[in-house]
Amino acid sequence: MPIRWRDAMSGALYGAGGFFVAGTGPADHFRTSVHASPAFATALLRLLTQVDRALGHPSRLDVVDVGAGRGELLLALTGLAVGVSGEPAHSGRSGFIPPWSGSPETPTPTTSARLSLAERVRFTAVEYAPRPENLPQKINWTAEIPDGITGLLIATEWLDNVPLDTAVHTEAGWRYLLVDPETGAETIGEHVTAEDHDWLARWWPHTSTAANSDRTAPSTAPDTTSGSESGFGAARPAQGSSLTARSRSDCPETPHRHHRAEIGRTRDEAWASAVQKMERGLAVAVDYGHLRAGRPVDGTLTGYRDGRQVHPIPDGSSDVTAHVAMDSVASAGAAVARCAYSLVSQRKALRALGADGGRPPLSLAGTDPAGYVRALAAASTVAELTDPAGLGGHWWLRQPVGIPPEPPVAR
Repeated sequence: MPIRWRDAMSGALYGAGGFFVAGTGPADHFRTSVHASPAFATALLRLLTQVDRALGHPSRLDVVDVGAGRGELLLALTGLAVGVSGEPAHSGRSGFIPPWSGSPETPTPTTSARLSLAERVRFTAVEYAPRPENLPQKINWTAEIPDGITGLLIATEWLDNVPLDTAVHTEAGWRYLLVDPETGAETIGEHVTAEDHDWLARWWPHTSTAANSDRTAPSTAPDTTSGSESGFGAARPAQGSSLTARSRSDCPETPHRHHRAEIGRTRDEAWASAVQKMERGLAVAVDYGHLRAGRPVDGTLTGYRDGRQVHPIPDGSSDVTAHVAMDSVASAGAAVARCAYSLVSQRKALRALGADGGRPPLSLAGTDPAGYVRALAAASTVAELTDPAGLGGHWWLRQPVGIPPEPPVAR
């Protein structure tokens, strides 16, 4: 029986036996920044030290990973944080974090400072799946975002899996698309509700310009702020990639001749709720998405299984995902935080945090061949993270809560 996409996604992803609840985890099916390189965690550790400084080094420093998979990111962060003075290890132009000696933000590497960070930080993974057996006890595991977060909230490719409805614009106006959970076949349903109609009117307008526009977002994400403008196989595509499973010839037909939209109101509410859990600190969402001026005409709903992009059949056997309306989400979070957000490409965000993907000096090959090979491999993984046509084209939405926007979000 056909149902709305929001209900179908909820059951397929988070119901009993759902894709994110059962099995070995998403890492076996698609590659994210967390899986691509340890440099991602290293950059986040630097961001954490900046947030810690902006908070005045609180006695408890939270790190909350929303949509934690099987805890891969927090495992990497715990390994980096233990015994560190608050500054990640660095190795020059090896593709990780270059030294910033002399910078006023570089802490004094004393034993007490090292112990301070390790003793104050509290890691929490938020995920519906059962706690992995091998996860260290220092990482808390919960199904809901905790209240009163003081520190850093990270949501890496979480919002794209928040269930949402899809709609088509017909001669009679916007109507929901219904889907058969067993086959993925779609039919047109009832008119959208007043709330969803208002969201579409504001964030996904149907105009002749939009209908005739390119079907992908810009290849490089422009950078905005609310102050100036409102490992497996392959990574999921960044931006508004036209690589969607619905273009496959063997896929069930989508209702044709209609402009398609993905109603992001549920993502707005999810992000606003996450930001509301913050007492003080920084909330960061990393995801692929698009802006109002470049919404994809045919939508972006697709699936991933075993490292391959597949038709989005919401039967629990594969990931079902859609790109995020990042400007809408950002606006919802800012309304809660009452503080300006920033929205930049991952390429720019990681470079600002020291991950530039630069090749190591060739002279190192003569003095330390093995070290040169390791450094070259590290630089290669950072290049993947910052590639504007791939992971580097993802968005970083950074929402300060109760702290000045500049110190934790700028170099």
